Amino acid sequence: MHNSQDTEAFIRLLSEHERGLYLYVMTMTPHASDADDILQEAKVVMWRHFGDFKLGTNFGAWARKVAFYQVLAYRKRKQRDRLCFSDQFVELVAEEMKDEESHLESRYQTLASCVAKLDPEHQRIVSLRYEGGESIESIAEAVGRTSGAVYRVLSRIRRSLHTCVSNQLDKNLADGELA
Repeated sequence: MHNSQDTEAFIRLLSEHERGLYLYVMTMTPHASDADDILQEAKVVMWRHFGDFKLGTNFGAWARKVAFYQVLAYRKRKQRDRLCFSDQFVELVAEEMKDEESHLESRYQTLASCVAKLDPEHQRIVSLRYEGGESIESIAEAVGRTSGAVYRVLSRIRRSLHTCVSNQLDKNLADGELA
């Protein structure tokens, strides 16, 4: 049984590493819904075994190891699917992800910064589409535009975000912030 300090520490550490864990699992699974299921199972396992984790050590590495084993367990259950990565492939991707995690986090932070620069209506459209998974039609209804207008706005927003992220990453690279 966990005490309230364990609960608080677990929630804090998991919150800090959750996005990276999701990206890690996504690289080893063919579908986002599979990654969601695997990550959910991994969180349950992490909570059950949180007493085995030594505070002050690398929670991210420990959590990735738990998630890795959950990916393998999930793959065994889904063995009959047509698209199935080999164990060797999954292990290679897991190793590569360790190296790429900080770069992915930097890209995510840059994207979030660029989204924050959008005007509020465009932020809402992006949120509805990419966080909420709303259809173009439902977004059009929510913002009082036609579907065609929403398609055009999203196209412009994506180009704008691509330019913003590329420029910022180029600047960060030139400033030596990304290695």
